[in-house]
Amino acid sequence: MPLHDVGYRPWQGQRRGTLAAILVIATTGIRLAWTSRWLRRAVFFAWSPALVFAGSFFAFEQAVDEGRLATLRETARHGETLDGVGILGSVIAQTLGEQPAGMSAAAERHGGPQAEADRTRRAVWSRLLLAFMRSPQAILLAVVVGLVAPALVSRDLRAKAWLIYFTRPVGKLEYVFGKLLILALLVATITMLPALSLWVMGVAVSPSIAVALTTWDLPLRIMLASAALAIPTILMALAYSSLTAESRIASFAWFATWAACWIAHTSLTTADMLRDSDQTVATARDTGGSLTGMVATARNGRPPDLRQFRWLSKAAGLDRTIDRWAWLSPYHALGVIQAWIFGIETRWQAILPPLLSLCVVSVVSAAVLWWRVDAPARV
Repeated sequence: MPLHDVGYRPWQGQRRGTLAAILVIATTGIRLAWTSRWLRRAVFFAWSPALVFAGSFFAFEQAVDEGRLATLRETARHGETLDGVGILGSVIAQTLGEQPAGMSAAAERHGGPQAEADRTRRAVWSRLLLAFMRSPQAILLAVVVGLVAPALVSRDLRAKAWLIYFTRPVGKLEYVFGKLLILALLVATITMLPALSLWVMGVAVSPSIAVALTTWDLPLRIMLASAALAIPTILMALAYSSLTAESRIASFAWFATWAACWIAHTSLTTADMLRDSDQTVATARDTGGSLTGMVATARNGRPPDLRQFRWLSKAAGLDRTIDRWAWLSPYHALGVIQAWIFGIETRWQAILPPLLSLCVVSVVSAAVLWWRVDAPARV
């Protein structure tokens, strides 16, 4: 009776390399995730705020094209918002009103009206792009990552897919990078691509195509801000997914972290505001001043929308108060870092605590993820 060799036989074909393995894992993961109806709705909804911001870009460029920039600046200095662009008119108004009176005329004498328009355009576009990436997109990103990431590693743990992955020419590095690429592509779809589309739209509606040259660094800043948003969030989400075989537990841990940190930040910030308010009242009483007069003076120095849309002012980097509790919340810490990337926040006492916090979260999450992925090889 003949004997047949049924053992392992050497592969005679051509190996495609590490990149092919990463792409196969990533494309398979995206295809499986895209079957979720909720994910498709979330990604579609993530592009909806871009329409609102596109209207603001168009209204501002129309004002520049019609030569109404000086009039808008004077209107903003008197504490009035801009009509025709909705609540985003407060962002444009406060950005225009930040420049002290007389500085615009001096700038025009040195660089001309075109140079002054370019400087104002950069400031307005940067604030609008920051508000777009920080306010609607960062929140939607947390939702989308919470829908996709918990099942990426936990599902493999539950199905013991390691036995298939690591008996083939797929190493732990390819596995981790493949999972990271899945979320990185989703983050780019939600944050980077809509923001780049807004920049392209701004260039398209501007008076001259030369605007693309004067704002050439904004696309680079958009990509850096998107990367700063993606790295800690993706690593933390995959770390949670690798710690359990139940995706529901990983999903709960992800959303609970964002909610708990947000509540802690809001509570501490509110306590600071109440303390400062009590100190202001006490100072007014000690000096015999009028609290109503102090509030009126403060309001005359800025557009009233800063109080009405405080969340939008903080998202656009218009609120210059240092958030000393931003390092506690991933959302607020990422907002500070994005403002730094756009050149709006330059104070290191405001940048350093959130930067260190996000670095610690990224390093710890990467270590946990690698330790869990490496666990089957140690058994």
